[in-house]
Amino acid sequence: MSDIDERDAPDTQGPVRTSSRRGLFGLGAVLAVGAVAGDALVGEADAAEAATAATAARKGRQYPTASAAAKAVKRSRSSLFPHDPKAHLLRRATFGPRPKDVADLKRLGIDRWLERQLHPRSIKDPRGAKAAALFPLDGAKPGTIVKKTKRYSWDAMMATAQATLARQVFSDRQLYEIVVDVFSDHLHVAIPGGQWHTTPSWIKDVIRGHAFGTYEGMLLAAMKHPAMLNYLSNDESRRADVNENLGRELLELHTVGRGAGYTEAMVRSSAKILSGRTWDYDTGKYYFNEPWHWTGRVKVLGFSHANGSMYRGEQVGDAYLKYLAHHPATARNIARRLATRFVSDTPSADLVNRLAHVYLRHGTSITAVVDAIFKSSDFWSSVGGKMRRPLEDAVGALRVLDVKRASGMKTPLGWLYWNLNAQGHAPYAWGPPNGYPDVAAAWLGAGAMLQRWNLHRAFVNGWWPKLGWTKPSKLVKRTAGMTTLQWTRAAGKRLLGTTPSKKHLLAVVHGAGLTAGSPAPTDDWRCGKLATLLLDSPYFQLR
Repeated sequence: MSDIDERDAPDTQGPVRTSSRRGLFGLGAVLAVGAVAGDALVGEADAAEAATAATAARKGRQYPTASAAAKAVKRSRSSLFPHDPKAHLLRRATFGPRPKDVADLKRLGIDRWLERQLHPRSIKDPRGAKAAALFPLDGAKPGTIVKKTKRYSWDAMMATAQATLARQVFSDRQLYEIVVDVFSDHLHVAIPGGQWHTTPSWIKDVIRGHAFGTYEGMLLAAMKHPAMLNYLSNDESRRADVNENLGRELLELHTVGRGAGYTEAMVRSSAKILSGRTWDYDTGKYYFNEPWHWTGRVKVLGFSHANGSMYRGEQVGDAYLKYLAHHPATARNIARRLATRFVSDTPSADLVNRLAHVYLRHGTSITAVVDAIFKSSDFWSSVGGKMRRPLEDAVGALRVLDVKRASGMKTPLGWLYWNLNAQGHAPYAWGPPNGYPDVAAAWLGAGAMLQRWNLHRAFVNGWWPKLGWTKPSKLVKRTAGMTTLQWTRAAGKRLLGTTPSKKHLLAVVHGAGLTAGSPAPTDDWRCGKLATLLLDSPYFQLR
């Protein structure tokens, strides 16, 4: 599918107000509550992760519908999260559920809700479109960027990255945005980078344009796009001096992977096949330069060709890419990439093989594989087994807080980008060509957690102006005689999609310096303390 025509523009960096070290440890993530509740919460998170790892060796099943698969899983294997299929679906198929998402899923049911998400054009998305439209250079063509910015300007790259954040926060097409995120890591071109006037169209035309299409189509488009050809130096490749970068990464990262058994000679052949693919720097357009194409017999795995004419070199390359796209090893790699995002850091070989079969049977359809994940018992039994990465934590927090669009919103979106950049997880900003890691071990650390907690406080307390902020005291409906514990329980359900155990609720209350049986707080400061601690907890950090 092609992305809708949405626009974009520059950014402004702004500070996040940081809590003091003493304050963070006094309030953060219920650890200050003491050995009883704090240690229990961390221990149960470890147990949940261990339980998920244990499922990696299990055999799952495919079902005709997602709801049938959900029904077949009778209980949660997580000690933190109860059996609640709809809550689990919203944690995984959105960056974070807004109240509207919860209401839509309740109204439509699992199958109809997923059907709409798998066909994003069926969802009217004015909020996402208007948020992205704040950045007019988002996805702009190279010619437009050359005309509207200075040479080597970052303006269009930053606009594209920040428009991505805008869509993730405000779009109702959440599953589509998640799949875009997956494939921007799989076929990765770094932003910012030397590809100043080509990466915006790379994101729009290659990644967004094919995210719910076929991988064959995405791969063919990728290997003719100036951003990729420049990023991995294929534009430097000549018949007399073949550059191996793209030919190697095509095999290692983009398709079959190291386990496929290719040799160094095959890497060389892969690069030879791709020689001649280049682009015009002034126009930013791809073209095939026949005299630069290496000719002679080539062989990579099961693909071989006489490759005797430089004038047929582009067609040979397309045939080679189609062969790789349909290779069983590529099928397993794409299946594993998607299963890692939606199911587990260590998806079982059984699940990967089932998804790879779907990929091949449906002509490399990405949509079919995503659909099959939700029709697997593996997905519905993986509750609490994935950790939010920094971007997912920040975007998810804004969504569960139901932050609204507001005048001047472009400025805090710029602040969000630079704060995520400081955490090492701004959109597209990973340097190497392998994309951001999507496993918990890559994102653990006390410093990283402190940065998350600081953002939670900024969001909950309205420290960033020009976002449609909801006062903490208004997060839940207050009832007559409501106690602090009852308010915290209601806020937990509202923000976390589940009700934490009583001992963990008490840990939050005590961590905020409040008393469980006292009247529920009415001021934003105390309500904000409770809300931030809920977001700090593993109930929100795990999904």
